[in-house]
Amino acid sequence: MSYLTDRKRAVGKGASGTGTEHHWFMTVSAVGLVFLVPCFVFIFGSALGKPQAEVIATFARPFPAIVTALTFLIGMRHFAKGAQMMIEDYCQGLTRKLAVMFAHGLSYVLIACVFYALGRMVLIGLAMGV
Repeated sequence: MSYLTDRKRAVGKGASGTGTEHHWFMTVSAVGLVFLVPCFVFIFGSALGKPQAEVIATFARPFPAIVTALTFLIGMRHFAKGAQMMIEDYCQGLTRKLAVMFAHGLSYVLIACVFYALGRMVLIGLAMGV
């Protein structure tokens, strides 16, 4: 015998059962991006137009590399969740499933590309003695 009423079991779940978690993820990631994006723009802007060796030296340092990695990781996850929500609102059936898989796949591919590029720059920076 359960002591929880039907209403108590349903509170905070929403129609899909994950509405509260999704809302908090989007809120927290948006607040994180408010601080990360200006830092990333400043770092990227300072490296823009410089020779390759200086760009590698910039992104081989820990702070710019970590800010760049966090910006892309959190930004792409925020994009994937937001795109999923938009797709679920406007698409149905197989189109919905394929579009959601494409949005999540695209975000993971972009995250992997950025992490690979940062890793290469760090390794090259270490080899150059930066």
